[in-house]
Amino acid sequence: MIRTHDGAEISAMVLRQKGDRTPKPVVLQFTIYVRDHGRDLQSLREAVDRGYVGVIAYTRGKRFSTSEIYPYEKDGDDAYDVIDWISKQAWCNGKVGMYGGSYNGFTQWAAAKKLHPALKTIVPYVANRPGMGLPMENNIFINPNYEWSFYVGNNRYLDNDTGDDRKRFRNMMFKWWKTGAAYQKMDSIDGTPNRLFQRWIAHPDFDRYWQDMAPYGKDFAQINIPVLAFDGYYNDSQNSSLYYLRELQKYHPKTPVYLVIGPYGHFGTQLGGEETINGYTISKKALFPMKDYTYQWLDYILKDAAKPSFLKDRINYQVMGTDQWRSAASIARMPNDYFKFYLSADTNGKTYLLSENKPKNTTYLQQEVDFSDRSSSNNDYYPDPIIRENIIGENGYVFMSELLKEAVLLNGSFLGEINLEINKKDVDIGVTLYEVLPNGQYFHLSYYIGRASYADDMTRRKLLTPHRKTTIKFDRTHLVSKQLQQGSKLAIVLNVNKNPFSELNYGTGKLVRTETIADAKAPLVVKWYTDSFIKIPVLKE
Repeated sequence: MIRTHDGAEISAMVLRQKGDRTPKPVVLQFTIYVRDHGRDLQSLREAVDRGYVGVIAYTRGKRFSTSEIYPYEKDGDDAYDVIDWISKQAWCNGKVGMYGGSYNGFTQWAAAKKLHPALKTIVPYVANRPGMGLPMENNIFINPNYEWSFYVGNNRYLDNDTGDDRKRFRNMMFKWWKTGAAYQKMDSIDGTPNRLFQRWIAHPDFDRYWQDMAPYGKDFAQINIPVLAFDGYYNDSQNSSLYYLRELQKYHPKTPVYLVIGPYGHFGTQLGGEETINGYTISKKALFPMKDYTYQWLDYILKDAAKPSFLKDRINYQVMGTDQWRSAASIARMPNDYFKFYLSADTNGKTYLLSENKPKNTTYLQQEVDFSDRSSSNNDYYPDPIIRENIIGENGYVFMSELLKEAVLLNGSFLGEINLEINKKDVDIGVTLYEVLPNGQYFHLSYYIGRASYADDMTRRKLLTPHRKTTIKFDRTHLVSKQLQQGSKLAIVLNVNKNPFSELNYGTGKLVRTETIADAKAPLVVKWYTDSFIKIPVLKE
């Protein structure tokens, strides 16, 4: 048991080679997931077998700790205290490295916010950034963390029975959707108070509550340790993970930051990839040995071994549609050009033109969304399956480019400006990017969902003025690399976010979590203006 500076308890396990009293570098995992009867102990054995002391510490309130469980909130300070304790032990040579995925990725960045001198490197996989990705993305609360709060918060270990009860939570979610209750009443519908859910939704701004959990703004300027991150194109929390890298390169560009990324999901990334992701078969050359790569890096930093050969440059990415791995000096330098497309009112009856030319006369397409109608939903943006037979006929507008005259590499995160006018004070929008393959199938590339009132500043809500044209800028979209085929087209689906899987923004300007179906008296009317544009990053040889 490790005591923190404010009196909390941190339960930890330490594993060393029997009979070896030589001080060694330490590999630390700091996690909320208590699996100490097998998996955790095995991960410690791996560290010891590779010449380290292995330590796994559990966040306050977990395992034998009697402290309160509050995910995210105290982990940065607690990580500092754990590393401080480790650094003072006779078996530690003064060097500590951290690794791990998801929540464990977050705790590494939280530790870097208040950097202990003994922490020499972090290796975060698919790291979450609370308030950015989950439990909300671009200020829209989405539902997966609702049940997760019970899974990690109900007891000192993990509540697998509750966490695995998908039927319970889907029933709750669809009942909320059908009845039109306020989002904050979700746990009343479930019949079980959810204190963590209520704690989170009380902070729709990216305010000090979220900012204090991990590095924010100038906090990145003092992070000078080498970082190796792993991520996936189809990782739900990719915006979180890459946020850390982008901000670190912005505030401390001399810090050596490396990334390995490919066509993986949240869990697949942590395994070094899986053969299929959401129905899509990836190249076998996209798979890699995650643990070997992790320890090659740790050996490089903590034991002065050779730099891992898989790191060709700072950004190392697998190109979907090929067997290739490529590299770039930074995320910003993955593309060397952009395709810029404007929305167009020109139509063939089912889709509209995604035009390379700015319209001479700006007009608009009008969409009406009735939030009181629960027989239909909007914004089917989630990439499952990745390859679809059809997206035509769904609600929203589909804009499609002309045929690509040559193959080109899509490389990076798309961005754009949506000019719109609404009859209310707010709206949640979705923009989904597809490649339309020569055979007519639709390959999901990337997406954006976001709340219009936070487009300029995610820390402060600024309501829209009804019936006034407004520009919504966006760039926090999912990064991807794919070889686009000659004869393919690019397609954008533009829509209003209305579905059972996230908050419903009725547009009244009230706190969204308090709005109900009673606030849906008049349908939302959106005018999508044709001077809106999308910029798609490409790498031209």
